[in-house]
Amino acid sequence: MAEPAGKRLKSSLPLCKTHRSSAGTSRARHNLPAAVEEALCGVSSLLLDGAYRLQALASVFERDDVALPRVASFFHQEALKQQDETEAMLGYLAERGGNYCGKDIQKPGCEAVGAVLPALELLLLQLKEEAGVLVELNQLARKHGDPHTASVVKSHFLTPRVDRLKLLGDLLTSARRTGCTSDQTGRFGEYILNELQEELSR
Repeated sequence: MAEPAGKRLKSSLPLCKTHRSSAGTSRARHNLPAAVEEALCGVSSLLLDGAYRLQALASVFERDDVALPRVASFFHQEALKQQDETEAMLGYLAERGGNYCGKDIQKPGCEAVGAVLPALELLLLQLKEEAGVLVELNQLARKHGDPHTASVVKSHFLTPRVDRLKLLGDLLTSARRTGCTSDQTGRFGEYILNELQEELSR
């Protein structure tokens, strides 16, 4: 049975419901389908939210009662990578003649995190969600006859995320082996991880 006309398939793409399409206003629009423009806008907001969450996690490990400087630096670097990716996607959207609709940034939702293991698990979930969304964006672009966007999403956003996911998997394995816990009882393991883990300084 065919999908009813006008009905959207179930998707996890964070579409911008109040999006102002540039279809009728931009003279410099470069064959950017409206659905792809809206998805690029929504994904940019998702990446920006992720950068804010990573910055909040970094600040957790700078507190006096935690004091894990290399772990904090790792989350700062991840936040910077995320910020750079967001700016690159917004730049691409502008280059294609699309509009970005800013939205209010919500609380990062990581206030209860006070240990390395749950922070790394939260980052892993975030990267997996973003990777899934980027795969959907790639497929949407192909479906709407926009191979350029599909190629840019794959090479500039999706492929680097795979490397980050592998690094994070290695870090999580090391954290569990050194005795890090989900609460604040595994402090010696966190200290060892902070002092000896090479991946933290990449």
